[in-house]
Amino acid sequence: MGLASLLAFGVFTSGSAESTFVISTPSDAWQIAPVTVPSRLTAVVLSLVALGLAAFVAVRTRARRRVGVWVPVVFGLCVVLSFLTWADAGKVAPITLTSLLVGGLVLSIPLVFGSLAGLLCERSGIINIAIEGQLLAGAFLAAVVASMTSNAYAGLVAAPVAGALVSVLLAFFSIRYRVNQIIVGVVLNGLVIGLTGFLFSAVLSDNIPLLNSPPRLPVLPIPLLSEIPVVGPVLFRQSALVYLMFVIVVLLQVMLFRSRWGLRMRSVGEHPKAADTVGIDVNRTRWRNTVLGGAVAGLGGAAFTVALGLAFTKEMTGGKGYIALAAMILGRWNPRGALVAALLFGFADALGTNLSLVGTPVPPQLLAMLPYVATIFAVAGLVGRVRAPAAEGIPYGK
Repeated sequence: MGLASLLAFGVFTSGSAESTFVISTPSDAWQIAPVTVPSRLTAVVLSLVALGLAAFVAVRTRARRRVGVWVPVVFGLCVVLSFLTWADAGKVAPITLTSLLVGGLVLSIPLVFGSLAGLLCERSGIINIAIEGQLLAGAFLAAVVASMTSNAYAGLVAAPVAGALVSVLLAFFSIRYRVNQIIVGVVLNGLVIGLTGFLFSAVLSDNIPLLNSPPRLPVLPIPLLSEIPVVGPVLFRQSALVYLMFVIVVLLQVMLFRSRWGLRMRSVGEHPKAADTVGIDVNRTRWRNTVLGGAVAGLGGAAFTVALGLAFTKEMTGGKGYIALAAMILGRWNPRGALVAALLFGFADALGTNLSLVGTPVPPQLLAMLPYVATIFAVAGLVGRVRAPAAEGIPYGK
């Protein structure tokens, strides 16, 4: 059997009864001698540990006692590694942990930006179902501008403009005319899907070299840090969009809970009448945060095109906007929590993609379901009791 590496470019190659573990850096400058482990025993031990943790949680829950965060983390690792032991069995080129983590991070980029966009809107009282449309609009405009200018960074700048324009429509109907925000969001998603699909067929397809051949954002390795095993290639050998993503998460985490701007935004989302009483313009605050959220989502759309150097295609976001909403809820409307949840869903997506490429016995249809199954289980079983902002979805008028 084969098991994904626990360190950089670690690989298990196997026969039927044992596995060989090889660890090396990309340059092969550092290497540990191969370690042979009994694969069947490894899978059994991991499964027993997972079952033991499940029993431990059941006992603690019956006694009305809490369990530490380490319990679900260790349980998840045991389940994933046990599954990989079986699924990656006997492959000539088995899955490596570094490539799996890098793929998970890349696939989570639109989810992180989308969840942050939803957080900015809903913390101020506006339900943003239109994240899917904002991502798609950002991907479209990023591809077109980057292709016309032959500059990936120009596309990266254009992407948030497209997302903000979609949010202007969301704010206009939701705040000005007090239309049901969920209905407006769904309609905007359909509008963007139809509009980008029409422009793709009528305009982009006739002039692909000029309008739909975006260059790729260059990789910007950070000296020394990018050479660290495992962590280096995953975190410090990325494009500007990934670094910008982490900067935005940190800024929002600080600004949301440590600044006057964040206090006003949260007060508008929780008790708009009280906020109005102390002089805060409720609807203006909602307008600004809704448009800002759309711009953030537009940046996430750039991950589908210029971040990878891919041409725009119809509906290329593939429902990622709805998964981003789930990540926001799982993260409890907190930037840090949304980041962790989005990374979880991105890892599930990368796992399904890698397993389908190496040719596992798992049907490809089931592998394609992995990120959505992870979303359902996470929201249904891991969120627990969460409370959305009290004034979410409620129009305000004096």
